[in-house]
Amino acid sequence: MSATLDQREYFYRLVPPLLAQDERTALVLAEIGVGYLEPHLTDDIRSRVVNVGIREQAMIGVAGGLALAGMRPIVHTFPPFLIERPFEQVKLDLGHQGVGAILVSSGGSYGWPQGGETHFGQRDVALLDTLDGWTVHVPGHVDDIDWMLRSAVASDDRVYIRLDGIGNQRLYGHSDGRFAVLQQGNSGTVISVGPMTDRVLAAAEGRDVTVLHASTIRPFDSRTLRATLTAPDVMIVEPYLAGTSVLQVNRALADVRHRVSGVGVEPGERRKYGTVAQHDRATGLDVEGLSRSMTEFFG
Repeated sequence: MSATLDQREYFYRLVPPLLAQDERTALVLAEIGVGYLEPHLTDDIRSRVVNVGIREQAMIGVAGGLALAGMRPIVHTFPPFLIERPFEQVKLDLGHQGVGAILVSSGGSYGWPQGGETHFGQRDVALLDTLDGWTVHVPGHVDDIDWMLRSAVASDDRVYIRLDGIGNQRLYGHSDGRFAVLQQGNSGTVISVGPMTDRVLAAAEGRDVTVLHASTIRPFDSRTLRATLTAPDVMIVEPYLAGTSVLQVNRALADVRHRVSGVGVEPGERRKYGTVAQHDRATGLDVEGLSRSMTEFFG
């Protein structure tokens, strides 16, 4: 699949066949995405596409009810409407009731910059970290979405798939949750999450560091990190709130004296940036910013 294909667009193509193949599945929306999906819907699946309107709390509540009835709900909207606004329902209607759902976001941290703070989603993974039992996938390429969604449908787990407007030019990683070892070095380790990896590799060119790629970030692959660790200096680059996975690295290396740096979207509003590229430069997630961060941390 072309890396230039938008992850959200590919999701819309992929969902209708999945609904047709498995009558247990249902798609729950809160208005967003309805128009994009309509051309792909057929009469045999239309009854299992539920649009609750602009009612995000109800969207999660409906998903919880479907799961209690034995269905496998897929829930889709922008990250702040999927995780932040209905957080209590995510906590209670799914986690407390002990049922699963597949939450699929779109837009990453600021994929629609003209939407402003209401549509920025950098806090999503950090919020889910306060809850138990979530698998978190961060696709770096559209081809990741296929195995992530199919494996999620085949389970009853609570799964979050974080779609972004940016992606890598090639497919990295494994479909079993393990980190992929892209290069090995002696001066430290950089863990690159999802769509950050092309940039991380460019910034790491000529540096004596190990680069690991993660397309599944929860559960955290402590085994690969420990198996490839040389100098105990670890930088983790994530396309959401900076430092989100620092605790995971600390837990993985609890018995090792180490340093860790979390690079990502810094907190705070950025009202003046109207493009994704401007946001990336402002947060240091472009190649130049990542190279600078590596120099400061690894020397």
